Amino acid sequence: MRWKLEHLLKKAGGSILFEDDVIMAINKPAGLLVLPDRYSRELVNLYDLLKETIGSVYVVHRIDKETSGVILFAKTREAHAILNSQFGNHTVQKKYIAIVAGVPNVDSGTIELPIIESNRKMCISEYGKNAITKYKTLEKFNNYSVLELSPLTGRMHQLRVHLSAIELPIIGDPIYGDGKSFLLSNIKHNYRKKEEEIEKPLIDRTALHAFSLEFIHPSKNDRVKIEATIPKDMEAVLKALRKYSKRSAY
Repeated sequence: MRWKLEHLLKKAGGSILFEDDVIMAINKPAGLLVLPDRYSRELVNLYDLLKETIGSVYVVHRIDKETSGVILFAKTREAHAILNSQFGNHTVQKKYIAIVAGVPNVDSGTIELPIIESNRKMCISEYGKNAITKYKTLEKFNNYSVLELSPLTGRMHQLRVHLSAIELPIIGDPIYGDGKSFLLSNIKHNYRKKEEEIEKPLIDRTALHAFSLEFIHPSKNDRVKIEATIPKDMEAVLKALRKYSKRSAY
């Protein structure tokens, strides 16, 4: 069954980033669920694929279906317990790359806003759980920016909610942004297409990528850093922005 896992990942732009006797790290492609869907069990998901491939597998953390990038699994109960403790104690260093609508007022900072679930989505509320996100601006364009995000807590949809709260929604986010696909015509003012041609979006999902994960190996006790390269759809947006969208001055 291993061929099925590798074939599916490769076809969708993902890959196995690291594997040994106790852990496995996957570069998850956007659109692939981490866990089975509670309403549609037949949908393909990483957990079931890994279970079919390697037998016992334990979920350590999660990323959203439309988010691409590093996702870590444990292969033993012992490794799972150790990694769970690291995530629970916030000693795991996570970095994400996001393309957002808007330009930050300051190039780096910390967002500390409590988050609560309301009407099946997350929102900012004084009654919510503490949530902290650090951000750093990597590139600035006319009306768009590329941010590096480091969540210090692990609330559901934390990065998406926090960025929306400071008026920097991630492009393509259907819940906390406008949900619109990103088109070349958005930024190329002299864009021309044939009369009956339908413009294909550069990206049609939330432009969020789990870039790196750094943790202590559960059996070797050395520090491990795993990175996943930016996927093609986000690279296409970045290439277009660099070419057609004038960068704001720092």
